[in-house]
Amino acid sequence: MTIKLLIQAIIKFLLGVFLVGGLIFLPAGTFSFFNGWLFMGILFVPMFVAGIVMMFKNPHLLKNRLDAKEKQQEQSLVIKLSALMFIAGFIVAGLGVRFNWYILPNSIAIGAAVVFIIAYILYAEVLRENTYLSRTVEVQENQKVIDTGLYSIVRHPMYSVTLILFLSMPIVLGSVYSFFIFLIYPFIIAKRIKHEEEFLEKELNGYREYKQKVKYRLVPFIW
Repeated sequence: MTIKLLIQAIIKFLLGVFLVGGLIFLPAGTFSFFNGWLFMGILFVPMFVAGIVMMFKNPHLLKNRLDAKEKQQEQSLVIKLSALMFIAGFIVAGLGVRFNWYILPNSIAIGAAVVFIIAYILYAEVLRENTYLSRTVEVQENQKVIDTGLYSIVRHPMYSVTLILFLSMPIVLGSVYSFFIFLIYPFIIAKRIKHEEEFLEKELNGYREYKQKVKYRLVPFIW
């Protein structure tokens, strides 16, 4: 652990809290928004805990996760589209409170929160299995193909988990309208996976054989 990495992690965490909070509560025009606080809690409390664990157990992995600068132009477009999806989805959820649009019952939001937390646990398991993960498409020094655990079921378990995470977000926020916006994500991630696999086939030894062994990219028995 280094002081520089610690400061970087704290700054990015606080920026995330204020940015997401602003996108949700400012359009809502109130802080009396149960779904908003529920979402902030299940998003940032586990993130804080995971950050502490990585800081002491695997600072290299934390550094990779914090480095979000995508070098490839096509993948950079995917990142930008995802960012627009989040911004639009959060704002619409907040506006739904301000203008009394239909809000899902709290029982459904809490159920979605449970699904979100389970998906977060699976996300942590993916990070444990594959310490080469970064937020950009790249091949690191001495990287090898991981084919155990969740990687023996689908080739991109991280994206499978984020699919569950992201589609549960608008439900936690209680917004049906926001959910329709987040339905863009499967198409965005499919584009990223297609390009990423082309890159890995060229740059990562054993990836072609791994594709033959594990047939499904994202969802078992579907795709």
